[in-house]
Amino acid sequence: MSRVQIRFWGVRGSLTTPGRATARFGGNTSCVELLCGDERLVLDMGSGLRTLGQHIAGRSPVRATFFLSHYHWDHIVGLPFFGPAYDPRTELVVYGARRLGKGVREILAGQMTNPYFPVNLDQLRARIDYRDLQDGERVGVGPMTVHARELSHPGGAMGFRVETASATLVYATDFEHGSAADDALIELSQGADMLVMDAQYTLPEYDTHRGWGHTTWAECVRVARAAQARRLVLFHHDPGHSDAEVGAIARLARSQFPATDAAREGKEYVLGVRARRTPARAAARRSSRR
Repeated sequence: MSRVQIRFWGVRGSLTTPGRATARFGGNTSCVELLCGDERLVLDMGSGLRTLGQHIAGRSPVRATFFLSHYHWDHIVGLPFFGPAYDPRTELVVYGARRLGKGVREILAGQMTNPYFPVNLDQLRARIDYRDLQDGERVGVGPMTVHARELSHPGGAMGFRVETASATLVYATDFEHGSAADDALIELSQGADMLVMDAQYTLPEYDTHRGWGHTTWAECVRVARAAQARRLVLFHHDPGHSDAEVGAIARLARSQFPATDAAREGKEYVLGVRARRTPARAAARRSSRR
């Protein structure tokens, strides 16, 4: 089976932002779940991971593979609150790049030590296999293949291309344009069915945030066009942006790239399935060819 179900559990950048002003798009930080056949693949462990854990805990033994873009707090803070990690029946594989001479396990353990957190990584009862990930590496996860590429972000960050026989998703959060990584991202995104990309800033905001490691909706549109992506999903919403502001940004992007959405918590997509042609749709298609 190559159909991929995608669900957004956390879409905010930098900091969780609960409240009325962010209730529509959501205030949890980065966490995206992909289901393909019997495989569950999760991109990042932001605060949205807690909600994902609540959703799947207790149904059956949990098995999942994680790919971490990087280790800033908004992308790993959900691990200590991921309920299935405390269940000995749970099996997890966690991929992440080495940074500053440390592997993924050592880095994740750093946030779960006193005085930061009362439970250390060794006290998680799940069976967890930590694997270091290299730039350019390809990893098979059941019917999915994940291709990792280094992007441009302070301290380093990876983007991921997840492919099946009939669908492709590219996840490029925490990316700043203006370097050789631009071409790498366009190459990674070629022909993607869905490009999920950092759109933290408006153009005026970017002028005062150069070097902070994030980009604009306009750059997302440029990459989507250059890569001939089919759908663009704006991601990593700024913690200072209300729902109204996120919606306005999406409308601006949609005016230039119509197949654009703003990522929203709980939103689900299915890739790799062609829409069935109803009689009315088939008649309309025949009429348009005349």
